[in-house]
Amino acid sequence: MLYLSEVLMQSPEIASFEQLVEKVRERSRSERFFRIDVKPPFQDTPENWEDRLEAAFT
Repeated sequence: MLYLSEVLMQSPEIASFEQLVEKVRERSRSERFFRIDVKPPFQDTPENWEDRLEAAFT
């Protein structure tokens, strides 16, 4: 199971929401499930951030 908090902690180089989306997409290749357990701390995080991250994972 991939947790969003885990992605953020393991990838301190991520500086924007778009980079996070790309990292989630990359990690989806090796994980089966995705759990959103925190809100991304980026200034450019959109209103529909949960939908965007889930779409990137699937």
